[in-house]
Amino acid sequence: MRPLAILCLLLSGIPASAQVGAPWRAAPGYLALFAPADGRAGAYRAYVSPLDLDRVLRGLEADRSLIQAPGAWRARPLPPADAFGQAGRYGRWALARLYGAQQPRVARGSRAEGGRVVESWTLVSPYPDTALRGLQAGTLLLVLRLP
Repeated sequence: MRPLAILCLLLSGIPASAQVGAPWRAAPGYLALFAPADGRAGAYRAYVSPLDLDRVLRGLEADRSLIQAPGAWRARPLPPADAFGQAGRYGRWALARLYGAQQPRVARGSRAEGGRVVESWTLVSPYPDTALRGLQAGTLLLVLRLP
């Protein structure tokens, strides 16, 4: 199955038991780090893939549910604090030390259903392990499901 098809299955609300499959896998350990500590945390999902960010983005090009706004879905280097935001409970200094002089590449965009934006996506590569001790090759996808 193509990466895009698997990604769409992962994010379509299919029960978790049906979501397992390469190249994406659910990664709930990242929610404790990067989702807000308040009641909004339940709206977030996290997935990881061994595919690099450019390959992931190429796979998403044909997905008509993705909103093609100016600047969306374009990878750019960002400081770690900008890549992961300020709402999570992760150690800002630990993450900064982990990346050092390197910056993660980040792509952001939104997905729509029925003409309404339903998800905001952040893709990050390379991404930290959940202990913030090493960088992982591949891509981390953080999804915020909008009400």
